[in-house]
Amino acid sequence: MMAGSVARPPAALLVLAVAVAVLVLLPVASTLFEAAQVSGAEAAELLFRPLVGKLLINTVGLALATTLVTAVIGTACAWAVERTRLPGRAVWRVLAVVPLAVPPFISSYAWVSLSSALQDFWGALLVVSGAYYPLVYLPVAAALRGMDPALEESARLLGHGPWRCFFAVVLRQLRPALLGGMLLVALHMLGEFGAFTLLRFRTFTTELYAEYRTGFDGPGASLLAVVLLVLCLICVVAEMRVRAASRYARLGRGTRRRASPHELGLATLPVLAGFAALVVATLGVPLGMILYWLTQHGAAAITPASVSLDRMADATLASVWLSAAGAGVTVLLALPLAFLAARHPGWASTFLERAAYLTQGVPAIVVALALIGLTLGAVPPLYQSAGLLIFAYAILCLPLALVSVRAAFLQAERTLEEMARGLGLGWAAVLWRVVLPLAGAGIGAAAALVFVAVVTELTATLLLAPIGTRTLATEVWANTSTLAFAAAAPYAALMAALSLLSTWLLARRFGGGTLAAA
Repeated sequence: MMAGSVARPPAALLVLAVAVAVLVLLPVASTLFEAAQVSGAEAAELLFRPLVGKLLINTVGLALATTLVTAVIGTACAWAVERTRLPGRAVWRVLAVVPLAVPPFISSYAWVSLSSALQDFWGALLVVSGAYYPLVYLPVAAALRGMDPALEESARLLGHGPWRCFFAVVLRQLRPALLGGMLLVALHMLGEFGAFTLLRFRTFTTELYAEYRTGFDGPGASLLAVVLLVLCLICVVAEMRVRAASRYARLGRGTRRRASPHELGLATLPVLAGFAALVVATLGVPLGMILYWLTQHGAAAITPASVSLDRMADATLASVWLSAAGAGVTVLLALPLAFLAARHPGWASTFLERAAYLTQGVPAIVVALALIGLTLGAVPPLYQSAGLLIFAYAILCLPLALVSVRAAFLQAERTLEEMARGLGLGWAAVLWRVVLPLAGAGIGAAAALVFVAVVTELTATLLLAPIGTRTLATEVWANTSTLAFAAAAPYAALMAALSLLSTWLLARRFGGGTLAAA
């Protein structure tokens, strides 16, 4: 077989990928089935209401604005950290990811506490952009570290200036990571619930929650969820068409060398000021409000039981083990899909990969309720079990893992695999000894992203957690929903600390310093 040719995928790999896609699409299938129960007249009456038009404008407008803002911020931060002599770059590398440790509903409360005027489109844009730009930063930064600097050097020798070199050479090589990150941002925004509830900004997710809470109208709410599925499908197709079938690879770790960092010169102070403003907006305000409420016990509703050490320890342990299990299961599910898409491109791999992304556009409340209906009808013992909750985490977070793992497989040159097979190694040995080490950064980033996402996940945990199970996220929500902001502060502080520490450790262990200083 010639290098670069596309071989037929192994049957076992294809079966695994199909099985994963079927499992993660079960909630979607259940939602579509429920929506099909609505008659044509009822569907028209529901979908053509003025409210639905307003929800569509709010959702689509915010999704477009958030995606563009996060693309600019994430790419600029990644370039400054990875390719310039930015003072304190090791610190900025960590701070650029820390916003993932702060749930959007915590950020939304912090900003609303400062000014109720932010309960509108601009407030929602501020909160979700600050929360989601790391989803662009992480894959773009990983791609910059893996990119061959010879491409830029050749462009410079041909007379290209810094800006032309960036847009004509670097940005083209970043396309898979950048578009993948933008897709994640758009899909996350489509499924966001907690932040918009506190910001009083109405989207399809908030309306779905209202539908379920007021009348538990499964078919009617499922019809609204189908609209979200359509929006999600549009995002996926648009990303696929723009990215097209381009391939990006480098020869493995043995020939890699680091790019020479650029001098910022007079731009040093403006860049540092920009990073400082970003950190204040995304971390300073939320963490500052947490610190404020930690010192306001006498000014807010609080009970001794809500902040007991035993209760805090139980919530922390539950968050850690559920997040670790969720990260492990999600990465395992992502591996066959990502490897199939990277090494055996075609209509089948494209369909399976894109089908998995659809789950990100479905609100967590819809996924959770669909799983409740499926388990009660087919496997009652799984209802309100830890296994069902972990499975829900894997469904919701699979796109997070797919983006990083697929990009890592694309950058691992397949010629090395063919050489290993030529030396007599079997398929399993090649995967373990060649492919996975080359893809270590992507797998580490995927595990870190999923871990942090599960630590801060709220909706599915509220609905699916076993009776008596409390996590840091549910404790924060329970206290903030009753205006006990001081009681919520210790759990919010623990959640932020745990997310930051776990992100750094996981990325360093599996990704060779993905988030730490290199």
